[in-house]
Amino acid sequence: MQETPITPMLHKSVLVEEVLQYLDPRPGKVYLDVTFGSGGHTRAILEKEPECTVVALDWDKKSLDTYGLPLQEEFPARLRLVWGNFALLYKILKEQKITSVDGILADFGTSQMQIFERPGFSLYRDTELDMRMSPPHQKTTAADIVNNATQEELYEIFKEFGEERFAGRIARVIVEERTVKKIVTTKGLARLVERALPGGVKRGAIHPATRIFQALRIFVNKELANIEAFLPIAFKVLNPDGRLVCISFHSLEDRVVKQFFVQCKQEGRAEILTPRVVMAQEEETKTNPSARSARLRALRKLL
Repeated sequence: MQETPITPMLHKSVLVEEVLQYLDPRPGKVYLDVTFGSGGHTRAILEKEPECTVVALDWDKKSLDTYGLPLQEEFPARLRLVWGNFALLYKILKEQKITSVDGILADFGTSQMQIFERPGFSLYRDTELDMRMSPPHQKTTAADIVNNATQEELYEIFKEFGEERFAGRIARVIVEERTVKKIVTTKGLARLVERALPGGVKRGAIHPATRIFQALRIFVNKELANIEAFLPIAFKVLNPDGRLVCISFHSLEDRVVKQFFVQCKQEGRAEILTPRVVMAQEEETKTNPSARSARLRALRKLL
C-alpha cells in the first residue's frame, strides 16, 4: 500500500519543567525514564543535574536507535539505553543488575513520532491498520481485532477504552461491513465510523473516529494493563525518599495512577507531592498543543 506523504515530526516532550521540579534530580543518584521516546525528558534530567545517571527504557526500538544512540554519544558515562516494555520492569532491572533507583519517570502518552510515522496510529494517514508499538513483541494488530472480534467484544472495547457513546452502533456496522470485505486500512475504518454515526449527531472539533482509534490502540498495546503492572514494581524499586512521576493523557490512565498513589498514601508508604493534578501552563499549550491533555502526578516514597 502506498502511504500518504507526510512531513517528519519530532515529538516535543510535555511538562519538562514540572518533571524536573517533582523528580528533583540530585548528584550521584540514578534515575529511570521508562518511556524514552525522542529523549526530551532524559536530556532535561541529564542537563539539569550533571552528576546523575539515567537509565532510559523504551518499547520502541526505533526510538532508541534514532534518538537514543546520538544522546548516548553526548553523555556516554551517564546514559544507559534499554529496549523493553515498562510492564516488565522487574525482569529488565534484574537483567541490567539494577537493584534500586532514586527516581522514575513514566510518560504514558503516545508520541507524535508514533502517531505520524508508525502504521495505524493516525486516522489522517491511509496506512495499514496496525497500531502495534513494538511489532517484534506483538502479534495482534488492530486489523486483527476489527475483523475477528465479536460484535459484543468490539462494543466492550469501544465503550471501556474509548468511552464512545455510539459503541454499539459502530460495532454493528463494522461486523456488517467485514462480511463484505475486510477492514484493513485507517481510512477505511475512519470512514466506516463516520457512516455508523446517527445523522443528527453534532460533529465536534475532533474526528468522530478518534475515540475508536484510541480504544483500539489501548487494547492492542494493553496500555492500561501495562500501567497497572508497572506501578507496584516501580514503587518497590524506589529507594526511600525516591520519587515516582507519571504523566497521563486521558482519564483512564490518570485514574489508574491516582488510585495507586492514594493507596500508597493510605498505607503510610508514600507522600503525594501533587494534591491536585498538575497541568501545562497556557504558555506551553500555545507552543505544544499536545500538552493540553497532559496530567502529571508525583509521589515520594517514605519506606
